[in-house]
Amino acid sequence: MTARSAKPASPRPARRTPAKVRPPRAGRRPAGPQGFLTRARRAWDRPLTAYYLILGAPLLITVLGLVMVYSASQIKALQSGLAPSYFFRKQLLAAAIGGGLLLLASRMPVRRHRALAYPLLAGSVFLLGLVQIPGIGVAVNGNQNWISLGGPFQVQPSEFGKLALVLWAADLLARKEDKKLLTQWKHLLVPLTPVTFLLLGLIMLGGDMGTTIILTAILFGLLWLAGAPTRLFAGVLGAATVLSALLIKTSAHRMSRLACIGATDPGPGDQCWQAVHGIYALASGGLFGSGLGASMEKWGELPEPHTDFIFAITGEELGLAGTLSVLALFAALGYAGIRVAGRTEDPFVRYAAGGVTTWIMAQAVINMGAVLGLLPIAGVPLPLFSYGGSALLPTMFAVGLLIAFARDEPAARAALTARLARKPVSGRKPAGVRWKTMRRRVKRRPSGER
Repeated sequence: MTARSAKPASPRPARRTPAKVRPPRAGRRPAGPQGFLTRARRAWDRPLTAYYLILGAPLLITVLGLVMVYSASQIKALQSGLAPSYFFRKQLLAAAIGGGLLLLASRMPVRRHRALAYPLLAGSVFLLGLVQIPGIGVAVNGNQNWISLGGPFQVQPSEFGKLALVLWAADLLARKEDKKLLTQWKHLLVPLTPVTFLLLGLIMLGGDMGTTIILTAILFGLLWLAGAPTRLFAGVLGAATVLSALLIKTSAHRMSRLACIGATDPGPGDQCWQAVHGIYALASGGLFGSGLGASMEKWGELPEPHTDFIFAITGEELGLAGTLSVLALFAALGYAGIRVAGRTEDPFVRYAAGGVTTWIMAQAVINMGAVLGLLPIAGVPLPLFSYGGSALLPTMFAVGLLIAFARDEPAARAALTARLARKPVSGRKPAGVRWKTMRRRVKRRPSGER
Protein backbone atom coordinates (compact mmCIF):
# COMPACT_ATOMS: atom_id res chain seq x y z
CA MET A 1 0.00 0.00 0.00
CA THR A 2 1.53 3.18 -1.11
CA ALA A 3 1.23 6.33 0.90
CA ARG A 4 -0.86 8.94 -0.72
CA SER A 5 0.97 12.18 -1.22
CA ALA A 6 -0.64 15.00 0.71
CA LYS A 7 -1.67 18.01 -1.25
CA PRO A 8 0.07 21.19 -0.25
CA ALA A 9 -2.21 23.34 1.85
CA SER A 10 -3.31 26.49 0.13
CA PRO A 11 -1.89 29.58 1.82
CA ARG A 12 -4.37 31.41 3.95
CA PRO A 13 -4.95 35.02 3.04
CA ALA A 14 -3.13 37.32 5.40
CA ARG A 15 -5.39 39.09 7.82
CA ARG A 16 -5.38 42.80 7.23
CA THR A 17 -4.83 44.80 10.32
CA PRO A 18 -5.98 48.39 10.39
CA ALA A 19 -3.16 50.86 9.91
CA LYS A 20 -1.99 52.40 13.12
CA VAL A 21 -2.73 56.05 13.43
CA ARG A 22 0.37 57.75 14.67
CA PRO A 23 -0.30 60.36 17.31
CA PRO A 24 0.99 63.81 16.44
CA ARG A 25 4.42 64.56 17.68
CA ALA A 26 4.67 66.73 20.72
CA GLY A 27 6.90 69.23 18.97
CA ARG A 28 5.00 69.34 15.69
CA ARG A 29 3.94 72.86 14.82
CA PRO A 30 0.37 73.45 13.70
CA ALA A 31 -0.08 74.74 10.19
CA GLY A 32 -1.94 77.81 9.02
CA PRO A 33 -2.38 81.16 10.76
CA GLN A 34 -2.46 79.51 14.17
CA GLY A 35 0.92 77.94 13.54
CA PHE A 36 2.36 81.26 12.42
CA LEU A 37 1.10 82.97 15.57
CA THR A 38 2.50 80.16 17.71
CA ARG A 39 5.92 80.40 16.10
CA ALA A 40 5.88 84.19 16.37
CA ARG A 41 4.93 84.00 20.04
CA ARG A 42 7.72 81.53 20.77
CA ALA A 43 10.25 83.66 18.89
CA TRP A 44 9.07 86.79 20.73
CA ASP A 45 9.45 85.05 24.09
CA ARG A 46 13.02 83.87 23.59
CA PRO A 47 15.50 84.80 26.32
CA LEU A 48 17.53 87.16 24.11
CA THR A 49 14.60 88.99 22.52
CA ALA A 50 14.78 91.99 24.87
CA TYR A 51 18.56 92.15 24.50
CA TYR A 52 18.42 92.30 20.71
CA LEU A 53 15.53 94.79 20.71
CA ILE A 54 17.37 97.16 23.05
CA LEU A 55 20.53 96.72 20.99
CA GLY A 56 18.86 97.20 17.60
CA ALA A 57 15.97 99.65 18.04
CA PRO A 58 18.00 102.58 19.47
CA LEU A 59 20.70 102.03 16.84
CA LEU A 60 18.15 102.25 14.02
CA ILE A 61 16.47 105.29 15.62
CA THR A 62 19.82 107.07 15.94
CA VAL A 63 20.91 106.28 12.37
CA LEU A 64 17.58 107.37 10.92
CA GLY A 65 17.73 110.47 13.13
CA LEU A 66 21.13 111.38 11.70
CA VAL A 67 19.74 111.11 8.18
CA MET A 68 16.74 113.27 9.03
CA VAL A 69 18.87 115.84 10.91
CA TYR A 70 21.02 116.24 7.80
CA SER A 71 17.95 116.61 5.59
CA ALA A 72 15.98 118.92 7.90
CA SER A 73 18.83 121.22 8.99
CA GLN A 74 20.44 122.17 5.68
CA ILE A 75 18.20 125.18 5.01
CA LYS A 76 18.44 126.32 8.62
CA ALA A 77 22.23 126.20 8.42
CA LEU A 78 22.33 128.14 5.14
CA GLN A 79 20.00 130.79 6.53
CA SER A 80 22.41 131.22 9.47
CA GLY A 81 25.41 131.58 7.14
CA LEU A 82 26.80 128.13 7.99
CA ALA A 83 27.78 125.11 5.94
CA PRO A 84 24.83 122.88 4.95
CA SER A 85 26.24 119.97 6.98
CA TYR A 86 27.00 122.05 10.10
CA PHE A 87 24.27 120.62 12.34
CA PHE A 88 24.76 117.12 10.94
CA ARG A 89 28.47 117.13 11.78
CA LYS A 90 27.78 118.25 15.35
CA GLN A 91 25.12 115.57 15.75
CA LEU A 92 27.44 112.93 14.27
CA LEU A 93 30.14 113.91 16.79
CA ALA A 94 27.61 113.68 19.63
CA ALA A 95 26.46 110.28 18.36
CA ALA A 96 30.06 109.02 18.28
CA ILE A 97 30.65 110.18 21.87
CA GLY A 98 27.27 108.78 22.88
CA GLY A 99 28.20 105.45 21.32
CA GLY A 100 31.26 105.34 23.55
CA LEU A 101 29.09 106.13 26.60
CA LEU A 102 26.62 103.43 25.56
CA LEU A 103 29.40 100.86 25.27
CA LEU A 104 30.83 101.95 28.62
CA ALA A 105 27.46 101.72 30.39
CA SER A 106 26.69 98.33 28.82
CA ARG A 107 29.97 96.90 30.18
CA MET A 108 29.80 98.36 33.68
CA PRO A 109 28.58 96.11 36.51
CA VAL A 110 25.51 97.09 38.49
CA ARG A 111 27.52 98.14 41.57
CA ARG A 112 29.33 100.80 39.52
CA HIS A 113 26.07 102.12 38.15
CA ARG A 114 24.88 102.48 41.73
CA ALA A 115 28.14 104.22 42.68
CA LEU A 116 27.45 106.87 40.01
CA ALA A 117 24.06 107.82 41.49
CA TYR A 118 25.06 110.37 44.15
CA PRO A 119 27.94 112.06 42.26
CA LEU A 120 25.76 112.45 39.18
CA LEU A 121 22.89 113.90 41.21
CA ALA A 122 25.20 116.36 43.02
CA GLY A 123 26.78 117.40 39.72
CA SER A 124 23.39 117.96 38.10
CA VAL A 125 22.16 120.12 40.99
CA PHE A 126 25.39 122.14 40.88
CA LEU A 127 25.15 122.73 37.12
CA LEU A 128 21.46 123.63 37.35
CA GLY A 129 22.40 126.24 39.93
CA LEU A 130 25.14 127.61 37.65
CA VAL A 131 22.59 128.10 34.87
CA GLN A 132 20.88 130.83 36.90
CA ILE A 133 24.08 132.85 37.45
CA PRO A 134 24.28 135.81 35.03
CA GLY A 135 27.19 135.47 32.65
CA ILE A 136 27.28 131.68 32.92
CA GLY A 137 23.76 130.67 31.97
CA VAL A 138 22.68 131.15 28.37
CA ALA A 139 19.09 131.79 27.25
CA VAL A 140 17.82 129.96 24.14
CA ASN A 141 14.30 130.66 22.81
CA GLY A 142 13.39 132.45 26.02
CA ASN A 143 14.50 129.65 28.38
CA GLN A 144 17.67 130.08 30.38
CA ASN A 145 18.76 126.47 30.80
CA TRP A 146 22.07 126.28 28.91
CA ILE A 147 25.75 126.68 29.82
CA SER A 148 28.21 127.74 27.14
CA LEU A 149 31.33 125.59 26.80
CA GLY A 150 33.02 127.94 24.38
CA GLY A 151 32.55 128.30 20.66
CA PRO A 152 29.48 126.58 19.22
CA PHE A 153 29.20 124.05 22.05
CA GLN A 154 26.63 124.34 24.82
CA VAL A 155 25.35 121.93 27.44
CA GLN A 156 21.88 121.64 28.95
CA PRO A 157 22.21 120.36 32.54
CA SER A 158 18.51 119.49 32.83
CA GLU A 159 19.02 116.63 30.35
CA PHE A 160 21.59 115.06 32.65
CA GLY A 161 19.21 115.64 35.56
CA LYS A 162 16.90 112.97 34.09
CA LEU A 163 19.64 110.35 34.20
CA ALA A 164 20.72 111.48 37.67
CA LEU A 165 17.17 111.18 39.03
CA VAL A 166 16.72 107.67 37.60
CA LEU A 167 19.98 106.28 39.02
CA TRP A 168 19.69 108.00 42.40
CA ALA A 169 16.04 107.07 42.91
CA ALA A 170 16.66 103.46 41.83
CA ASP A 171 19.49 103.13 44.35
CA LEU A 172 17.43 104.78 47.09
CA LEU A 173 14.35 102.62 46.56
CA ALA A 174 16.43 99.44 46.24
CA ARG A 175 18.14 100.07 49.59
CA LYS A 176 14.81 100.80 51.26
CA GLU A 177 13.28 97.66 49.77
CA ASP A 178 16.14 95.57 51.16
CA LYS A 179 15.36 97.00 54.61
CA LYS A 180 11.59 96.37 54.19
CA LEU A 181 10.80 100.08 54.52
CA LEU A 182 8.68 100.63 51.42
CA THR A 183 5.54 99.46 53.19
CA GLN A 184 5.46 102.86 54.95
CA TRP A 185 4.24 105.81 52.93
CA LYS A 186 6.79 108.23 54.42
CA HIS A 187 9.66 106.10 53.14
CA LEU A 188 8.05 106.02 49.70
CA LEU A 189 7.92 109.81 49.51
CA VAL A 190 10.91 110.97 51.56
CA PRO A 191 13.47 111.90 50.34
CA LEU A 192 12.42 110.92 46.79
CA THR A 193 9.73 113.56 46.36
CA PRO A 194 11.63 116.52 47.95
CA VAL A 195 14.74 115.86 45.82
CA THR A 196 12.61 115.58 42.69
CA PHE A 197 10.89 118.87 43.56
CA LEU A 198 14.34 120.45 44.05
CA LEU A 199 15.29 119.46 40.50
CA LEU A 200 11.92 120.62 39.20
CA GLY A 201 12.31 124.00 40.90
CA LEU A 202 15.78 124.59 39.49
CA ILE A 203 14.60 123.66 36.00
CA MET A 204 11.48 125.81 36.25
CA LEU A 205 13.62 128.82 37.18
CA GLY A 206 14.86 128.64 33.61
CA GLY A 207 11.33 128.28 32.23
CA ASP A 208 11.68 124.73 30.87
CA MET A 209 8.19 123.30 31.39
CA GLY A 210 8.74 120.32 29.06
CA THR A 211 11.61 118.82 31.06
CA THR A 212 9.68 119.23 34.32
CA ILE A 213 6.83 117.17 32.85
CA ILE A 214 9.25 114.37 31.97
CA LEU A 215 10.82 114.40 35.45
CA THR A 216 7.34 114.25 36.95
CA ALA A 217 6.53 111.25 34.75
CA ILE A 218 9.71 109.53 35.97
CA LEU A 219 8.66 110.17 39.58
CA PHE A 220 5.23 108.64 39.01
CA GLY A 221 6.76 105.65 37.21
CA LEU A 222 9.11 104.97 40.11
CA LEU A 223 6.31 105.28 42.68
CA TRP A 224 4.22 102.82 40.69
CA LEU A 225 7.14 100.38 40.51
CA ALA A 226 7.66 100.73 44.26
CA GLY A 227 4.07 99.62 44.85
CA ALA A 228 2.69 102.91 46.11
CA PRO A 229 -0.91 102.65 47.33
CA THR A 230 -3.54 104.11 45.04
CA ARG A 231 -4.50 106.88 47.48
CA LEU A 232 -0.87 107.98 47.80
CA PHE A 233 -0.37 107.82 44.06
CA ALA A 234 -3.54 109.85 43.48
CA GLY A 235 -2.49 112.41 46.07
CA VAL A 236 0.87 113.08 44.45
CA LEU A 237 -0.77 113.18 41.03
CA GLY A 238 -3.37 115.68 42.25
CA ALA A 239 -0.70 117.94 43.78
CA ALA A 240 1.33 117.85 40.56
CA THR A 241 -1.76 118.64 38.50
CA VAL A 242 -2.66 121.67 40.64
CA LEU A 243 0.91 122.97 40.51
CA SER A 244 1.07 122.51 36.73
CA ALA A 245 -2.23 124.31 36.29
CA LEU A 246 -0.93 127.28 38.30
CA LEU A 247 2.29 127.44 36.29
CA ILE A 248 0.37 127.35 33.01
CA LYS A 249 -2.26 129.85 34.16
CA THR A 250 0.34 132.41 35.21
CA SER A 251 2.18 132.33 31.87
CA ALA A 252 0.63 133.79 28.73
CA HIS A 253 3.13 131.89 26.59
CA ARG A 254 2.10 128.53 28.07
CA MET A 255 -1.59 129.42 27.80
CA SER A 256 -1.15 130.14 24.09
CA ARG A 257 0.49 126.74 23.60
CA LEU A 258 -2.40 125.08 25.39
CA ALA A 259 -4.85 126.91 23.11
CA CYS A 260 -3.10 125.50 20.01
CA ILE A 261 -4.11 121.88 20.67
CA GLY A 262 -5.94 120.67 17.57
CA ALA A 263 -5.59 124.05 15.84
CA THR A 264 -6.03 124.16 12.06
CA ASP A 265 -5.43 127.89 11.68
CA PRO A 266 -2.46 130.01 12.86
CA GLY A 267 -4.87 132.22 14.78
CA PRO A 268 -4.43 135.84 15.88
CA GLY A 269 -0.83 136.93 15.83
CA ASP A 270 0.16 133.57 14.30
CA GLN A 271 0.41 132.12 17.80
CA CYS A 272 -0.28 128.61 16.47
CA TRP A 273 1.99 128.93 13.44
CA GLN A 274 4.33 126.12 14.45
CA ALA A 275 1.58 123.69 15.45
CA VAL A 276 -0.39 124.27 12.23
CA HIS A 277 2.61 123.96 9.93
CA GLY A 278 3.58 120.75 11.66
CA ILE A 279 0.18 119.37 10.66
CA TYR A 280 0.69 120.72 7.12
CA ALA A 281 3.99 118.84 6.86
CA LEU A 282 2.45 115.56 8.00
CA ALA A 283 -0.58 115.97 5.74
CA SER A 284 1.48 116.65 2.62
CA GLY A 285 3.62 113.53 3.09
CA GLY A 286 1.01 111.02 2.01
CA LEU A 287 1.76 107.33 2.21
CA PHE A 288 5.43 107.29 1.20
CA GLY A 289 6.34 110.98 1.42
CA SER A 290 7.68 113.49 -1.05
CA GLY A 291 11.17 112.01 -0.95
CA LEU A 292 14.23 112.45 1.22
CA GLY A 293 15.34 116.09 1.13
CA ALA A 294 12.21 117.28 -0.71
CA SER A 295 10.41 118.90 2.25
CA MET A 296 8.85 122.30 1.62
CA GLU A 297 8.11 123.19 5.25
CA LYS A 298 11.79 123.27 6.22
CA TRP A 299 12.30 126.28 3.91
CA GLY A 300 11.50 128.70 6.72
CA GLU A 301 7.81 127.82 7.20
CA LEU A 302 8.19 125.39 10.12
CA PRO A 303 10.27 126.60 13.10
CA GLU A 304 12.73 124.15 14.65
CA PRO A 305 12.51 121.55 11.83
CA HIS A 306 15.61 119.67 13.02
CA THR A 307 14.86 119.64 16.77
CA ASP A 308 11.36 119.69 18.26
CA PHE A 309 9.51 119.17 14.95
CA ILE A 310 11.80 116.73 13.16
CA PHE A 311 9.00 114.15 13.32
CA ALA A 312 6.89 116.44 11.09
CA ILE A 313 9.69 116.65 8.51
CA THR A 314 10.00 112.86 8.68
CA GLY A 315 6.30 112.55 7.89
CA GLU A 316 6.60 114.98 4.98
CA GLU A 317 9.64 113.33 3.38
CA LEU A 318 9.10 109.67 4.28
CA GLY A 319 5.32 109.68 4.60
CA LEU A 320 3.14 107.50 6.78
CA ALA A 321 5.50 104.57 6.26
CA GLY A 322 8.39 106.53 7.78
CA THR A 323 6.48 107.79 10.79
CA LEU A 324 5.03 104.35 11.54
CA SER A 325 8.53 102.89 11.34
CA VAL A 326 9.72 105.36 13.97
CA LEU A 327 6.70 104.54 16.13
CA ALA A 328 7.36 100.81 15.79
CA LEU A 329 11.00 101.22 16.85
CA PHE A 330 10.02 103.20 19.95
CA ALA A 331 7.32 100.64 20.75
CA ALA A 332 9.86 97.81 20.49
CA LEU A 333 12.26 99.68 22.78
CA GLY A 334 9.47 100.35 25.29
CA TYR A 335 8.39 96.70 25.29
CA ALA A 336 11.95 95.51 25.81
CA GLY A 337 12.50 97.93 28.69
CA ILE A 338 9.31 96.79 30.43
CA ARG A 339 10.29 93.16 29.90
CA VAL A 340 13.71 93.71 31.47
CA ALA A 341 12.14 95.46 34.46
CA GLY A 342 9.58 92.69 34.87
CA ARG A 343 11.93 89.70 34.68
CA THR A 344 14.66 90.77 37.08
CA GLU A 345 14.98 89.89 40.74
CA ASP A 346 17.38 92.79 41.46
CA PRO A 347 15.37 95.76 42.83
CA PHE A 348 17.90 98.33 41.56
CA VAL A 349 17.71 96.91 38.04
CA ARG A 350 13.91 96.90 38.19
CA TYR A 351 13.69 100.55 39.26
CA ALA A 352 16.45 101.77 36.93
CA ALA A 353 15.09 99.91 33.88
CA GLY A 354 11.55 101.10 34.63
CA GLY A 355 12.73 104.68 35.16
CA VAL A 356 14.71 104.78 31.90
CA THR A 357 11.80 103.27 29.97
CA THR A 358 9.37 105.78 31.48
CA TRP A 359 11.73 108.64 30.62
CA ILE A 360 12.23 107.71 26.96
CA MET A 361 8.63 106.71 26.29
CA ALA A 362 7.14 109.77 28.04
CA GLN A 363 9.42 112.12 26.12
CA ALA A 364 8.62 110.41 22.81
CA VAL A 365 4.87 110.61 23.48
CA ILE A 366 5.08 114.30 24.45
CA ASN A 367 7.09 115.19 21.33
CA MET A 368 4.97 113.20 18.88
CA GLY A 369 1.74 114.30 20.54
CA ALA A 370 2.73 117.95 20.10
CA VAL A 371 3.59 117.42 16.43
CA LEU A 372 0.26 115.66 15.85
CA GLY A 373 -1.63 118.49 17.58
CA LEU A 374 -2.85 116.22 20.39
CA LEU A 375 -0.74 117.80 23.15
CA PRO A 376 0.61 121.30 23.78
CA ILE A 377 4.06 122.07 22.39
CA ALA A 378 6.44 121.37 25.28
CA GLY A 379 9.73 122.06 23.52
CA VAL A 380 11.27 118.64 24.17
CA PRO A 381 13.26 116.74 21.51
CA LEU A 382 12.43 113.29 20.20
CA PRO A 383 14.83 110.96 22.06
CA LEU A 384 17.77 109.63 20.01
CA PHE A 385 16.25 111.24 16.90
CA SER A 386 16.21 115.03 17.18
CA TYR A 387 19.24 117.29 16.93
CA GLY A 388 20.93 118.07 20.23
CA GLY A 389 24.01 116.57 21.84
CA SER A 390 22.93 117.43 25.40
CA ALA A 391 19.85 115.24 24.97
CA LEU A 392 21.59 112.50 23.00
CA LEU A 393 24.49 111.77 25.37
CA PRO A 394 22.55 110.92 28.58
CA THR A 395 19.92 109.05 26.58
CA MET A 396 22.52 106.81 24.94
CA PHE A 397 24.11 106.17 28.35
CA ALA A 398 20.64 105.20 29.62
CA VAL A 399 20.22 102.80 26.68
CA GLY A 400 23.58 101.29 27.65
CA LEU A 401 22.11 100.67 31.11
CA LEU A 402 19.21 98.76 29.55
CA ILE A 403 21.61 96.68 27.44
CA ALA A 404 23.62 95.75 30.54
CA PHE A 405 20.45 94.85 32.44
CA ALA A 406 19.04 92.80 29.54
CA ARG A 407 22.28 90.85 29.18
CA ASP A 408 22.37 90.23 32.95
CA GLU A 409 18.91 88.64 33.00
CA PRO A 410 19.30 84.98 34.14
CA ALA A 411 17.73 83.42 31.05
CA ALA A 412 19.60 85.77 28.70
CA ARG A 413 22.90 85.11 30.47
CA ALA A 414 22.36 81.36 30.11
CA ALA A 415 21.49 81.77 26.44
CA LEU A 416 24.56 83.90 25.74
CA THR A 417 26.80 81.43 27.58
CA ALA A 418 25.34 78.52 25.65
CA ARG A 419 25.68 80.39 22.37
CA LEU A 420 29.34 81.08 23.06
CA ALA A 421 29.80 77.41 23.87
CA ARG A 422 27.78 76.44 20.76
CA LYS A 423 25.23 74.55 22.81
CA PRO A 424 21.45 74.84 22.31
CA VAL A 425 19.48 76.30 25.15
CA SER A 426 15.77 76.08 25.79
CA GLY A 427 13.65 79.18 26.00
CA ARG A 428 12.13 78.14 29.30
CA LYS A 429 12.64 80.43 32.23
CA PRO A 430 15.00 79.20 34.95
CA ALA A 431 13.60 78.02 38.23
CA GLY A 432 12.95 80.69 40.77
CA VAL A 433 12.54 83.54 38.27
CA ARG A 434 9.17 85.29 38.32
CA TRP A 435 8.15 87.21 35.21
CA LYS A 436 4.57 88.20 35.88
CA THR A 437 5.01 91.71 37.23
CA MET A 438 7.62 94.42 37.41
CA ARG A 439 6.18 96.09 40.50
CA ARG A 440 7.75 95.56 43.90
CA ARG A 441 6.96 92.08 45.25
CA VAL A 442 4.93 92.50 48.43
CA LYS A 443 3.27 89.96 50.67
CA ARG A 444 -0.48 89.87 50.55
CA ARG A 445 -2.26 91.16 53.59
CA PRO A 446 -5.68 90.01 54.75
CA SER A 447 -7.07 93.50 54.17
CA GLY A 448 -6.06 93.43 50.53
CA GLU A 449 -3.94 96.60 50.81
CA ARG A 450 -0.41 96.72 49.53
